[in-house]
Amino acid sequence: MEKIKTLRGFRDISGEELEKFRRIEAVVRKYLQLLNFTEIELPILEKTELFVRSIGDTTDIVEKEMFTFRDIGGDSLTMRPEATAGVVRAYLQAGMYATERVSKLFTIGPMFRHEKPQKGRFREFRQIDVEVFGIDDPLIDAELLWMIHVILKELRVNNYEIEVNSVGCPGCRESFRKVLVEYFVGKKEMLCDDCMRRLDRNPLRIFDCKNSQCIEVSVGSPLLFEYLCGDCRHHFDEFQGHVDSFGFPVKINKRLVRGLDYYTRTVFEVTSNDLGAQKAFMAGGRYDNLVEAMGGPKTPGTGFAIGVERLALITMREQALTVPTYFFAYLGERAKTYLIPFIKSFVEAGLSLNYSYDGRSLKSQMRYADSRNADFVFILGDDEVDKGIIILRNMKTKVQYELLLDPSILPREAVKLSVE
Repeated sequence: MEKIKTLRGFRDISGEELEKFRRIEAVVRKYLQLLNFTEIELPILEKTELFVRSIGDTTDIVEKEMFTFRDIGGDSLTMRPEATAGVVRAYLQAGMYATERVSKLFTIGPMFRHEKPQKGRFREFRQIDVEVFGIDDPLIDAELLWMIHVILKELRVNNYEIEVNSVGCPGCRESFRKVLVEYFVGKKEMLCDDCMRRLDRNPLRIFDCKNSQCIEVSVGSPLLFEYLCGDCRHHFDEFQGHVDSFGFPVKINKRLVRGLDYYTRTVFEVTSNDLGAQKAFMAGGRYDNLVEAMGGPKTPGTGFAIGVERLALITMREQALTVPTYFFAYLGERAKTYLIPFIKSFVEAGLSLNYSYDGRSLKSQMRYADSRNADFVFILGDDEVDKGIIILRNMKTKVQYELLLDPSILPREAVKLSVE
């Protein structure tokens, strides 16, 4: 009798590769927990409509790559091809938008796409998906990219590049669409059949085409980046400023678009030449209209996904750490300038530092710190900045300490006081 084997594009995972998977997930979980993310598990099967509405019916994923079937009751179901749509559904279904100012979620598990199997790419593949809801400040976009930078450093992945771009808002894209259509109409005879369809329905998708002739035609096309409105350009400039403050390199790639329709403004890919032609192993961006499009209130969102198989090809193993918890409460713009140095020094020291993005009243921030179960709270206002000090409050004993305002030494001083 013939032995039954796995389906094409599906496989068993064990040995060193599985150990690398576990190592990657441990390191990512470590930093996600340090930055106050909550893990969520999603079902593999969802209604097909969820992905059509969120990803876009003109994308390659929806048109060609989904595993879709009808169940006994006649409903169209799909094995999830990506996780963002499912996380948004869960966010709305659980009513998180009504109970949380900011929701930071992540999920880890298998995704399914009917693609041509190749090195590091399979029809069943594992992803780590990270999503943030409720923050429109581009600081969070830079923070996510910095977290990626730190994760890759711990995994000892050195040969990589973070490519960034802005795809603007629907208003930017509408004005750009006319120019783009005009350009491609003059070169219709060089486009593949799929791109001829995209030209009428969603011309931006032409940039995702893998046909060599379409790629060649796209090289000379206009750039969406040059048609950004004032608000979107300001948002991108702010984002770049935060990236500079975090102190890691990025490359602006004005031809970078993402293959999903829900993206707005900041988009990015993390690539490595060690992976060959298909060199992206992380990607993401902002999606400020997706929650509303899925039936919820207008809510800004941003996130990214890690292709675990791809990352495992270029990663190494190490041990994860456990840490105590702290909160940084700041009052005023002068105090806020210390936020990024605090984030960097605490996370790099392996310590969890929570904080508010909107810098409300001290009372509000202390309540928020208490709700996040912070053991200690750093308090910084104009008076403390003038004196060159910062207050550290023990949330259990209510004892307060005055420390030197130097983010580089505060993690060490905080640990000393936390064990007393």
